[in-house]
Amino acid sequence: MEDRTVDEAAPTSRYRALLNAIPLWAFVVDGDVRVQDLNDAAAAVFAPAKTVVLDRSGGEVLHCLHWQDSPEGCGRGPFCPQCVIRNAVRECLGGGRVIRRRASVTLVSGGLKANYELLVTANRMPWGDEPLALLVLEDVSELSTLRGIIPICARCKQVRNDREYWQSVETYFAEHLGVDFSHGVCPACETELYGTKAGGGD
Repeated sequence: MEDRTVDEAAPTSRYRALLNAIPLWAFVVDGDVRVQDLNDAAAAVFAPAKTVVLDRSGGEVLHCLHWQDSPEGCGRGPFCPQCVIRNAVRECLGGGRVIRRRASVTLVSGGLKANYELLVTANRMPWGDEPLALLVLEDVSELSTLRGIIPICARCKQVRNDREYWQSVETYFAEHLGVDFSHGVCPACETELYGTKAGGGD
């Protein structure tokens, strides 16, 4: 039987490929939510030069509104005990199970505040001796908007979007969910319009 040489770089390259295959913001963090690694999707938004953010606090990297509330930094401010991201990481590392939570967060970029609805997933990573967590953040703001009250005209049924423009229901849902509509006529309308029932005949 032929001996095979072990490519020691292979596990690392597979790990990197898997991390970058995640199409959402993905971070590898320690128990204090300090960033140890991140994928390309997260780097494109938060850290074009990945090495700049390594070993920095999650709040600093994400530009959390509260990360500077305390002189000690992220995780030490009055808001931090309620932080869904921090608590999800702590629970997954403590219990060894996947934690999934919704979070409303305010992030600041270039002096501008932006509100996000995030689906937070944290799972313990079996990698090395230090307990690390894979933290995945999915922006579900558009879906959350659709769960709220949608302003719709009582007469023409157009929908008012967040820019105060009125648009058709079809356009609104296409923009927010990427869905298309097909059209038909319901039985009540068919009777009203044509005097026959759906699938009609005499």
